[in-house]
Amino acid sequence: MSSPSDFSHVQPPLDVAVDYLGQGGVVAYPTEAVWGLGCDPDNTEALERLLALKARDPAKGLILIASGIEQFEPWLAGLDDTYLLRLRASWPGPVSWLVPDNGRAHPLVRGEHSSVALRVSDHPLVRALCDAFGGPLVSSSANRASEAPCLSAEAIRQVFDDRVLVVDGPLGGRTRPSEIRDLLTNDVLRD
Repeated sequence: MSSPSDFSHVQPPLDVAVDYLGQGGVVAYPTEAVWGLGCDPDNTEALERLLALKARDPAKGLILIASGIEQFEPWLAGLDDTYLLRLRASWPGPVSWLVPDNGRAHPLVRGEHSSVALRVSDHPLVRALCDAFGGPLVSSSANRASEAPCLSAEAIRQVFDDRVLVVDGPLGGRTRPSEIRDLLTNDVLRD
């Protein structure tokens, strides 16, 4: 697992990004396939700010990312071992799972759903950012509703100006967003 010190070259440094997140800010960062926007998943003002930046319908909900399954323990409490094994078999990797909400997910993260979308990233910078933050972050594609996701730091700056803090780095090399599956049924909802 990467540690925040492995990313001392990142601009701005991860501690600056963590401070910004702690103040309710929204950060932009490269993920496996596209740039993402993230914030503290428990901060109402940050969640509202992210949704407003994207012009995203709050009913849709948001995905949470983490560096390891242990960061999701509060969201996974009460799950049967069969389901935990399913999660462990696919993570880290490009699968987001819809997990029944046990009451831990913020209403703006869950949206109108009874589940919360969770993914353990295999992107080193995303993992280091989650580790430095000390837990999961919201991860939503960096774009306004109905527009294509940003693929570079420059595109982020053009679309969002200075309303987000850009944590620069390379994309992870994938060409498609993560697959979304229902944990209880194992059905694929987005391939």
